[in-house]
Amino acid sequence: MAKLDYDYIIIGAGASGLLLADALGKDSFFSQKSILLLDKDAKKNNDRTWCFWEKGKGEFDTILYKVWNQILFKGQEFSKSYTIEPYAYKMVRGIDFYEHYLERLKGYPNIRFEQDAVTEVKDSEECVSVHTQENEYRCQKVFDSRFNYEMIEAEGSYPVLQQHFVGWIVKTPKPVFEVDQTTYMDFSVPQKGNTRFMYVLPFKEDEALVEYTLFSKELLPKTDYEEAIHDYLQNKLHCDTYEILEREQGSIPMTCYDFGQRNSERIIHIGTAGGWAKPSTGYTFMGSSKKIPLLISNLKSDNNMHDLGQKKRFWFYDLLLLDVLYNNNEKGHQIFTSLFKKRKPQLIFKFLDEETSFREELQFISGCPNLPFIKAIFKRLF
Repeated sequence: MAKLDYDYIIIGAGASGLLLADALGKDSFFSQKSILLLDKDAKKNNDRTWCFWEKGKGEFDTILYKVWNQILFKGQEFSKSYTIEPYAYKMVRGIDFYEHYLERLKGYPNIRFEQDAVTEVKDSEECVSVHTQENEYRCQKVFDSRFNYEMIEAEGSYPVLQQHFVGWIVKTPKPVFEVDQTTYMDFSVPQKGNTRFMYVLPFKEDEALVEYTLFSKELLPKTDYEEAIHDYLQNKLHCDTYEILEREQGSIPMTCYDFGQRNSERIIHIGTAGGWAKPSTGYTFMGSSKKIPLLISNLKSDNNMHDLGQKKRFWFYDLLLLDVLYNNNEKGHQIFTSLFKKRKPQLIFKFLDEETSFREELQFISGCPNLPFIKAIFKRLF
């Protein structure tokens, strides 16, 4: 067999790609493996924000941009602030993450980062060939983080929603934001037959990320998101003038589709493309950080990597919520309002982290409106 250019190629220098590259680099088991990290972008821009809740100190604390110990939930007729200890709500800016991990990769002599756009990946019995705009590489295994909705469009067994959003970091001429409290969900905005809410991360009294988010099937015209943010700033926060410092937008799949079935012996999908996003929330950052050690362990033991996770009861809980939101998208605000009205956020976070006991799960579920979920259960069972 001809000599390979690399042992491993990682496609995409986002959260999952950089975390995987760093995990491989610092593990002596892989010190003799040659690794190439490819991304079409130089990762020099602050193109996204990652947020997550966590107890105590964590591995990302050195690059945190902001931490909140309080959250605000707003429904149509219900509003409440919560202290979330022992949890903290943490934020990492994309640019800080990229700079930190790309600098770390410079310390691993067996890892190389190249800015080059991948155009095609071909699998064969002997190797994988990765074609880019500039080069062609051959390797033993590929870890591919590229996601597109065509992967799941033909899948009819599971509903597919999108968590889609546009966010502005705004600077206001006067104090507007409560800097110690993040607005986790504000459903007081018009729902228009969907699940729609505002999400506010305040950095200073006059600076915050204001994001308009939907859980729904279809995207909106970009002007719709922007008009909603403007209306929120003007009518809810009473801020007529502001400066937009940065913009971000995205779409995250919300589905219980088994992404692992797309893996082969030599091509493993990671991140969102690997199904590492929590189906019911779209949160991917901490999901990726928890999947990386499992992937590393499987690599070391040469285990089958068709599936890095089993269908557990939490998968079924996620499926029921997506069934309800897919068939009755307008009920989203009722479900979340009922939960936050009846249950503490600590239980909600623990449940979403999949760390609850069965007794706690029954307590969580009983906080939701019963009828839509009973119908969803019977539809799935029968």
